[in-house]
Amino acid sequence: MFKHKVVHREKFVGSKVAVIDGPKCTNCGKCVPLCRFAAIKKIGSHNLRKVAVDEGCCEGCGLCFRICPSKAIRMVDRHVGEWFVSDTPFGKMVHALLEPGAENSGRLVAMVKQKARMVAKDQGADMILVDGPPGIGCSVISSLSGANVVVVVTEPTQSGLSDMKRVLELADGFRLRTALVTNKADINNEITDMIEAYAREAGVEVLGRIPYDEILAKTMAQGRTVDKSVASPAMLAMAMIHGSLTALLEQK
Repeated sequence: MFKHKVVHREKFVGSKVAVIDGPKCTNCGKCVPLCRFAAIKKIGSHNLRKVAVDEGCCEGCGLCFRICPSKAIRMVDRHVGEWFVSDTPFGKMVHALLEPGAENSGRLVAMVKQKARMVAKDQGADMILVDGPPGIGCSVISSLSGANVVVVVTEPTQSGLSDMKRVLELADGFRLRTALVTNKADINNEITDMIEAYAREAGVEVLGRIPYDEILAKTMAQGRTVDKSVASPAMLAMAMIHGSLTALLEQK
């Protein structure tokens, strides 16, 4: 949607993975029962059986490396994706792409944020916008770290209300300023009112509501962003929310 052009890309190294050096391995099998992830197995039949590592199961704990009597196991870097710096019509964007099945760890989020700070400094930008994932896992914690304001975006459903409470509790644990936006707010006004009442009671700034808008949905389906040339109620609401957020950021 941002019509981005990649100007820089690098491999991202995740956890280590065990690799067996065939000539050194004596096939003693000592490592097989000690691997709690069942990543090391004996394969083949009869006299041809040998020890092998299933990289998809290996968690990189390094136990096999430490106990191997013949020093036939090495721990090597595992490339689990790439990170990029791209040009967009709205400015620089730092983002990443994981390999299928790779773990989205807090380490990757922290690395992307670190690169974004470097890019922002080079560009003279005074703000970094971090698009955080849902939930309250380690990648969410990493995305919240160091934020001036955390904007929680929810939807008026019971699960949306529950998830919002969990994220607000997490942000409160880090003593971060928080604000709230309710998306598709008019599909259930009763729950939207409940969400905003809970937020205000918790001391959370309510920035506004975004209505359900088919114009916005169709525009996004076409791979375009909404601007002032589109008569969209959602766009008007987001513009007002942007103004409220800007004012909040300017507060000391």
